[in-house]
Amino acid sequence: MRTDGVRFSIVRHAAWAPGLETPQQWRAWAQSTLPVAPIAAAGEPGVRAMTPMLRRRAGQLGKMALEVAYACLGEQRDIPLVFCSRHGEVARAVELLSALAQGEPLSPTAFGMAVHNASAGLFSIARADTANQLAIAAGAASLEAAVIEACGLLADGAAQVLLVLAECPLPVPFEAFEDCHEQSHAFAWLLQAEATPGTAFSLTWRARGSDDALAVAAGAMPGSLAVLRFMLGEARTFEHAANRQAWCWSRHA
Repeated sequence: MRTDGVRFSIVRHAAWAPGLETPQQWRAWAQSTLPVAPIAAAGEPGVRAMTPMLRRRAGQLGKMALEVAYACLGEQRDIPLVFCSRHGEVARAVELLSALAQGEPLSPTAFGMAVHNASAGLFSIARADTANQLAIAAGAASLEAAVIEACGLLADGAAQVLLVLAECPLPVPFEAFEDCHEQSHAFAWLLQAEATPGTAFSLTWRARGSDDALAVAAGAMPGSLAVLRFMLGEARTFEHAANRQAWCWSRHA
């Protein structure tokens, strides 16, 4: 892995959000001139590639992650997976904590599906795929951390790595702490190290040494969505301020 950043190619990608399911819909969304391109509040994918017995265990966040993972990977096997989410299944966690506070018994299934690697685990079980899997949460820079981790796997010899990101709005107890306009979305990138014309990107970073809140407009879209819009568009560069770092994304010919 490069010490001055990472470079990779996105050879295949998929995205899903309520009201945004097709590549055409996503391109139209990415071309919006609004500061925060809107996404519908409710809805979840069908995840028809997964058996109903497993699919019903997943909530909205899990189903979105699974939908894009299946769409991006297809029938490929033995591909390492890096799953990332800033908040993960926080809604399930709140439900469990509320039940605990009221002295009610906890659901083992709900508890099992509240852990951060639950979606990756379901994906592995459903496909009988024992490839390496990682689950990452790194605050507002979760996507950037996942990309660095994926590039580390590529540098260690993996031919390709599947990166999956999924996010949902925070539940009511945490709404007051939102630092951006949280919206439901998920996307998957199939990454490889070799530069392929039109698919090559790089990520570099530098310390900012100041409060991220000063660099993020009130009500801004989540950093992951902003990066996705950059990836789907034509801009050459994009900078995301998070975790006291300036994360610099670049597109290469």
